[in-house]
Amino acid sequence: MLRLVWVIGISLPFIVYYFFRLVYVENHPDKFTEEDRYAIGKNMVNQAMRNSFIHTKGYGMEKLPAEGGYVMYPNHQGKFDVLGIIHVHEKPCTLVIDEKRSHLPFANEVTRLLRGVRLDRTDMRAQVNCIMQIAEEVAAGRRYILFPEGGYTFNENHLQEFHAGAFKCALKAKCPIVPVVLVDSYVPFGRNGLQPVFTQVHFLDPIPYEAYKDCKTQAIAAMVKQAIQNKLDELKK
Repeated sequence: MLRLVWVIGISLPFIVYYFFRLVYVENHPDKFTEEDRYAIGKNMVNQAMRNSFIHTKGYGMEKLPAEGGYVMYPNHQGKFDVLGIIHVHEKPCTLVIDEKRSHLPFANEVTRLLRGVRLDRTDMRAQVNCIMQIAEEVAAGRRYILFPEGGYTFNENHLQEFHAGAFKCALKAKCPIVPVVLVDSYVPFGRNGLQPVFTQVHFLDPIPYEAYKDCKTQAIAAMVKQAIQNKLDELKK
């Protein structure tokens, strides 16, 4: 929490600048491509990381599909998770975020800028509409970050239950699934202190549609969870 308070305080001029920058982008949508928006988002993330002494190293970027849309399914650890992925993911991507959490400082700005999807867990009809929207956009070439664990507690580098419903959009989009392993992503905003911290993002081998098209979503969830668990176990050795 101390780091979060620090980065907000030290970054106040930067926050004010990007607030007006985002207002301009929102008011002139035709002037900014998705690539332009993502570049602004990456700059915001990178500045915040520098100001809060966070270092993230990415692995496996060469495994990401070169063309077309896909859905990334990471383990969920804390407030820094999406920022770490954006920091190392070069091509534009966006996110699915809980409606309530999406209105927190910085999360709201990133969600608006990247045109992310806000998921209302209390409205089943809205959830179905979100799934259809994500599937259509991914089929058209967009890339999404979706956390199958839903929320997070103080689980650190331990996995929680993967919700099968999170995989419906990938199944409908008939797209590759990319398991993503986050390591120590809970540390930046989950522990007090301002000492430098180091996190990792590992992109695993994509799972092509042909490999899971005949599976039920429960089986797909188990497949992705096992791939992430295997990588976590490997990194512990």
